[in-house]
Amino acid sequence: MSAAAALPVTGCGDAPVLRERGQREVFCGLTGIVWLHRKIQDAFFLVVGSRTCAHLLQSAAGVMIFAEPRFATAIIDERDLAGLADCNAELDRVVTRLLERRPDIKLLFLVGSCPSEVIKLDLSRAAQRLSGRFMPQVRVLNYSGSGIETTFTQGEDACLASLVPEMPAEPGAARSLLVVGALAEVVEDQFLRLFAALGVGPVRFLPSRRASELPPVGPGTRFLLAQPFLGDTARALEARGATRIAAPFPLGVEGTTAWLTAAAEVWGTPPARIAEATASAASRATAALSRIRERLAGKRIFFFPDSQLEIPLARFLSRELGMELTEVGTPYLHRQHLAEELALLPAGTMLSEGQHVDRQLDRCRALRPDLTVCGLGLANPLEAEGLTTKWAIELVFTPIQGYDQAADLAELFARPLLRHAKLRV
Repeated sequence: MSAAAALPVTGCGDAPVLRERGQREVFCGLTGIVWLHRKIQDAFFLVVGSRTCAHLLQSAAGVMIFAEPRFATAIIDERDLAGLADCNAELDRVVTRLLERRPDIKLLFLVGSCPSEVIKLDLSRAAQRLSGRFMPQVRVLNYSGSGIETTFTQGEDACLASLVPEMPAEPGAARSLLVVGALAEVVEDQFLRLFAALGVGPVRFLPSRRASELPPVGPGTRFLLAQPFLGDTARALEARGATRIAAPFPLGVEGTTAWLTAAAEVWGTPPARIAEATASAASRATAALSRIRERLAGKRIFFFPDSQLEIPLARFLSRELGMELTEVGTPYLHRQHLAEELALLPAGTMLSEGQHVDRQLDRCRALRPDLTVCGLGLANPLEAEGLTTKWAIELVFTPIQGYDQAADLAELFARPLLRHAKLRV
């Protein structure tokens, strides 16, 4: 029996989900630019929106103030909204000036901070017009990062989905593996070594490190999602003929092993070779986790909905670190993509989708968990009430996938508890 087949298939697969609709406390999809602009090295992100959006990016990306940024904001003023200026002409002027100053740009994203009905500008048509003007030197694409239309990590999904139509066609029935989701380069390199040991390949990544190296896609493409929030991108790839490999996500030892095994089985890798290729890294990660488990086992944790990483994280914390799940909230629960994760959650886990922040705060206060995972806007008030919190945003910015990052991921949850213990009077 393979490692993937040996995993349980019960858990919370059919569990009821509390669906809430109300006030949300979460970043908008513009925030994805902060990690995407580091990943795609010759791309530039031009946010078309208000001063509020400019301030958000400056604050969220302030840690990179000494680096030459590859994002900016084209601010729409009252004059533009009132129709006193030709927004298309203004945008053309800004883009022309930008590309003259930065000839290294090969891919320009126009990122809408508001729906087109609000900013009175159809960015999809503008992108087509500008792409026709500047190709082949620069490709211009667009996607929405609007807080009305997207939450935190959906910005990455919208960005990658906009790239799929631009991917070249895979010739014939050539088989390849596509890993989908922005990963740190060190994590990509680790996975490449593991896939090579498993006899899986060729292996490519979306997004690629350079816009000029978009991977091909076609009926022979099999893809693994590295992130659980890429529903639109997965649909776009399937429309191009690619097939998703169902698997848990590569968080922790168990998730990484199952994720790698799912691809290896598609390639027909014998179980003995899978075990041999993964044993050493899995053993090191298990040993590293055992030391942290002592600090986390039995601790109660509550997840506010933020990144769509909540369910895979809950599985990891529960099964590998012995934490007790009081509530696992997520902005959107994609049952098909998370089927393997839901099966691994403890039966009876409280699941919630969407948010009514006041009701969820009431439940969190009543439960008094040892650790609360939430956004920046909720962390300080909850800390003032004596609750220990973990910033959800750090789980997106930090490399957490794969064997070598498993202990780093666990430490992100152990650290706030240690800080709280040291500060206790």
